[in-house]
Amino acid sequence: MLRTNLTHVLSTKDHAELLANNENVMICCGRMGPMCIPVYEVMEELESEYTNVKFADMEFDIPDAAIIRNLPECRGFAGLPFTVYYKNGKVVKATSSIQNMDQVTSNLDTYIVNGK
Repeated sequence: MLRTNLTHVLSTKDHAELLANNENVMICCGRMGPMCIPVYEVMEELESEYTNVKFADMEFDIPDAAIIRNLPECRGFAGLPFTVYYKNGKVVKATSSIQNMDQVTSNLDTYIVNGK
């Protein structure tokens, strides 16, 4: 389990329930490494601002993380973490590698809040 204050997605069942129970979801799939930790920190900071978004993490190396790793939107990604934005259970944006506050909020505003 990742050492964050985010909701932990530990299985494909958790993943399915998270998407079924929340209209807007952001999942960061990674490790506790230098490219991932800043993204988790941004997510933790934004939880109180984006109350309509469920922020979660998933450990990249568990077998069930294939649900993220094998998404068509993540095909070709080389750097961790894989960050996936969902609206109404569908992938609306996916990114890889480190992201700063401006990048994450831009994605949230464009793909989740404004639903483009």
